[in-house]
Amino acid sequence: MTPDQFNTIPCPSYPSIKLAVFCYPKVQKLLDNFSPDRIHIATEGPLGLAARKYCLKHKLAFTTSFHTLFAEYTHLRFKVPISWGYRLLHWFHNPASHIMVATGRVETDLIKRGFKKEKFVRWSRGVDTDRFKPRDKGHLSYPRPISMFVGRVAVEKSIEDFLALSIPGTKVVVGDGPQLNQLKSQYPEAIFHGFETGEPLAKTMAAADIFVFPSRTDTFGIVMLDALACGLPVAAYPVQGPLDVLIDNQTGCMRENLQEAFYGAIKLNSEDCRKQALSYSWQNCSAQFFNNLVPVR
Repeated sequence: MTPDQFNTIPCPSYPSIKLAVFCYPKVQKLLDNFSPDRIHIATEGPLGLAARKYCLKHKLAFTTSFHTLFAEYTHLRFKVPISWGYRLLHWFHNPASHIMVATGRVETDLIKRGFKKEKFVRWSRGVDTDRFKPRDKGHLSYPRPISMFVGRVAVEKSIEDFLALSIPGTKVVVGDGPQLNQLKSQYPEAIFHGFETGEPLAKTMAAADIFVFPSRTDTFGIVMLDALACGLPVAAYPVQGPLDVLIDNQTGCMRENLQEAFYGAIKLNSEDCRKQALSYSWQNCSAQFFNNLVPVR
């Protein structure tokens, strides 16, 4: 189930995210008609809450996954205390049979915040290496080297850290979000492509020379796998996400000084990046997910 099956409203401060409203009756009808063998709740939003309510009401087992630092993001946007956010997350996930997390680092952090260790199972990420692959760089004709960020254009991504770097060539931002107009005005020398997906995105990413990932708040950062699959080395901070994905000084360079990370990463071998990405297959990712699911009864 996805929000496009329901009536929605824009998410406050992030209108491109659609939130389902008054969704429980339809969620109940869909689940009754489908009679699933296994139920996985992917997010803590309105549909996730409705599915959770349904499972508890009917005494059905279910699994959840932890993708987003929800507590930190709501703190950045609305100044809600982080502790409040984690109380809500604990309440949401606690009844699940398993909580899927991408890395041991995320699991350790959640255990420190009161989550039960026995709940956690690992679900890594995959990348479409047939689509995201090295290609002719002529797709983009900007002055080189082309440094690129791809993702939500939002405060939690710290994109200003990338755009403020004093580095040669061209900075390109691909994505949409609530901070887009502000950053366009603040950094007129950068190129903003807006939202891209699928084949156009793969061509755009493969035409860059280096990927810059300035976020300090991602649980994984799957877009780094897309970049590596295209043969792009990654410059990042040494934080959760990059530390779990990158091989420092081989497929990425992680430094507290992002400019130093850029100059370290730009020298790295494209073939090493591609080789690492090939280890994150969709087949392995899918098998891991299926094995983590539990029968509803």
